[in-house]
Amino acid sequence: MKLDDHIHSQIVKFAEQGNNACDAGDFDKAVELFQKGLDLLPVPIEIWDAATWLLAGIGDAYFLSGKMESALPPLLGAMRCPRAVGNSFLHLRLGQVQFELGNLIRAADELTRAYMGEGTKIFEGEDSKYFEFLKTKIKSPPEGW
Repeated sequence: MKLDDHIHSQIVKFAEQGNNACDAGDFDKAVELFQKGLDLLPVPIEIWDAATWLLAGIGDAYFLSGKMESALPPLLGAMRCPRAVGNSFLHLRLGQVQFELGNLIRAADELTRAYMGEGTKIFEGEDSKYFEFLKTKIKSPPEGW
């Protein structure tokens, strides 16, 4: 299925504005903008590619603002959308949120998925505690760890 071109362009506009707000550190505004894009999607939203990146944007903004309990639902929701499973960034963020919430088994699973997708590169620029935690959970880590 394909979204109407007008709706798609509006959603892309909200997503770009949300990304810009996130980059500027205005996380509440970012969530608001991503949500406006999400509100334009026909139901069920889980069938649309746009839902994946809009929900990921909401979860990312909440994560970056330290609101872990708020970050979890949109990240879990994104994982039910197209092309989410296997997306290293989504697995990374979901793993980080699970870690911060104390769900260490789920954190290890998601962080492993992120690592499997992009290796150590996915952890660059992130707090080292996530990769250090992951190294304690993977049996027989590769040479050079």
